[in-house]
Amino acid sequence: MLKETVKTLKRSSIGIINVSKPATRKSWNSTTTIPKEKVDCVVIGAGVVGIAVARELAMKGREVLVLDSGPTFGTATSSRNSEVIHAGIYYPHKSLKTAFCVRGRELLYKYCSEHEIPHKQIGKLIVATGSVEIPKLNHLMNCGIQNGVNGLRMLEGFEAMRLEPELHCVKALLSPLSGILDSHSLMLSLVGEAESHNATFSYNTTVTGGHIEDNHLHLYTSGSNDFYNWNGISPLHPRLILVPELVVNSAGLSAPALAKRFKGLNSCAIPSAYYARGCYFTLSNTRVTPFKHLIYPIPEEGGLGVHVTLDLDGRVKFGPDVEWIESVPDISSFLNKEPLHIAGPFHICHCYLCFLKFNQGIGSRFDYSVSTNRVKRFYPAIRKYYPNLKEGSLEPGYAGIRPKLSGAGQFPADFMIQGEDTHGVPGLVNLFGIESPGLTSSMAIGEYIAAKFPKY
Repeated sequence: MLKETVKTLKRSSIGIINVSKPATRKSWNSTTTIPKEKVDCVVIGAGVVGIAVARELAMKGREVLVLDSGPTFGTATSSRNSEVIHAGIYYPHKSLKTAFCVRGRELLYKYCSEHEIPHKQIGKLIVATGSVEIPKLNHLMNCGIQNGVNGLRMLEGFEAMRLEPELHCVKALLSPLSGILDSHSLMLSLVGEAESHNATFSYNTTVTGGHIEDNHLHLYTSGSNDFYNWNGISPLHPRLILVPELVVNSAGLSAPALAKRFKGLNSCAIPSAYYARGCYFTLSNTRVTPFKHLIYPIPEEGGLGVHVTLDLDGRVKFGPDVEWIESVPDISSFLNKEPLHIAGPFHICHCYLCFLKFNQGIGSRFDYSVSTNRVKRFYPAIRKYYPNLKEGSLEPGYAGIRPKLSGAGQFPADFMIQGEDTHGVPGLVNLFGIESPGLTSSMAIGEYIAAKFPKY
């Protein structure tokens, strides 16, 4: 059944319908002539969280179809982050972020060890560079202890600088459980395991919306080629309607906008979406890596501060910073082409369909380039804890976008895993705001969803 569905999807993605031609209102409103397929589970989005969910569901015996509009897995947020395994220090006690980060960290280290995924438990130093920051550092330690993070130790400045001679600080919190990993190798392994348990991945397949009928969510799918050739004016016809028993909306940056495209879903249940862009710069012109640990400053609004991250080859990168993207109040129509504005050349469309189109890098208005002008903000931030940073040693690295549920000046929001008890639609799970520590939490989120929706 699932293989036939995928064949239909692939056939539809190379069909001969000219989507640039306007269609009549009658043909758009009717779905009777569009083929339908019943399936067990659909996971929308093949980022690390979607992959982990699909793997866990498949290993529990469910028949899983993963749809992603990109050409392969992990093309967005999952490939544009710090690749850090977080310990679980920063987040409020009893929050989903804490629960999934702590459990996910345990699962991740175990999985990486058993499957030979490149990783290192190198530890982290969170540093106070002035006396005014010491109370915040004490708060982080108390929060971490309350969250069940073991091994935390407060160090005097001279103790931390003995561990890291290039470091400057007055106090530091040592987190020995923090680490780094190769996120691509992790995703590749998770995809392989999911497929070995009969999960199927369909790339270049876009979910453009859906409707609720007979207590089931019907998903509209199209080939991404149709989507990229779409003129933004004429209706975009689905090529296939999927009728799953379970839908996991793990579309990351697009998840809230996609949920608003599900006709019949109460829009009041869908949270406001916020987006924060973060840039990374790499350290060049150095033969010796200046640090052995991850080095983090005191967290800032919207992020954990411009920190030191090492990759598995010892190369050093700094970031991310926080650049808020101004949001519009709501998605008024799918033809809304008013762009969001950000200082500089970064504009995106808030309409879900345009949003996806611009997010996937084809004619992309998601500018993932790193402006050299932003380096002016990096040098002073880094020199607070790394005073020997030489002028001209930072080179542009990469940028990522964080899907958030809280904006500038707001209290940081928790993950939102939304089911029928919230929105009233059986078999629909929305994953909203899965930003950091999403990578660390991914396997725990998969474990949670698979336990909540077992095979009957």
